[in-house]
Amino acid sequence: MAQAKGAARRVLLAGASGLVGRELLRLLLEDKRNGAVHLLLRRALPGLPRDERLVVHEGIDFARLPKLPKLPALDDAVIALGTTIKVAGSQAAFRAVDLDAVVNTARAARAAGARRIAIVSALGADAKSAVFYNRVKGEMQQAVAALGFETVLFAQPSLLLGDRAALGQPARSGEAWATRLLGPVLGLVPASVRPIAAATVARAMVRALDELPPGVHFLPSARLQQLGRTSG
Repeated sequence: MAQAKGAARRVLLAGASGLVGRELLRLLLEDKRNGAVHLLLRRALPGLPRDERLVVHEGIDFARLPKLPKLPALDDAVIALGTTIKVAGSQAAFRAVDLDAVVNTARAARAAGARRIAIVSALGADAKSAVFYNRVKGEMQQAVAALGFETVLFAQPSLLLGDRAALGQPARSGEAWATRLLGPVLGLVPASVRPIAAATVARAMVRALDELPPGVHFLPSARLQQLGRTSG
């Protein structure tokens, strides 16, 4: 069923504990066009904003998520779930998060009526890639694109910049290296591979979900840099 004109949008967010996810949560709550923002969490997340529109669902098992029976109809879904092979502990455990959990969440959102979805993927995502990480991301994209959403957005950022320590997360070596060595010359690095702030990715995703027409859209890092610029 199409959303009634002027009605508050009902949004699902998964992955709010991460760099991009936390920024997405802030932006979704700042947008007064959004009504209920349903937050899916594995466990309690400290420091959540106080907002009557925020509906928190804890104890979610993303590996067993065929449907979302407690949720009303949805309009949009935004997914920022992800890990690394180092944190996950194995390729199988990584795949369970970055492929299975993402696709399960997208499928559940679609079953709840969501028509639009935006997902954090990765630069170089390709189902035919010889690189395991990129291949898993590409397989995720293929699976979600086949679920029947009217609009699908895949954000494909380069290395993310942000304060993981402030979120209680371990630093990622590639991101730390990029911040330390490239910081002084960041503006000289081509936008296509330049490390990108998590806040920029989040802004780009939210704007693109509003502005782009129906279809499947891939937003590489350079495009995210453009869309996610602050105004003024």
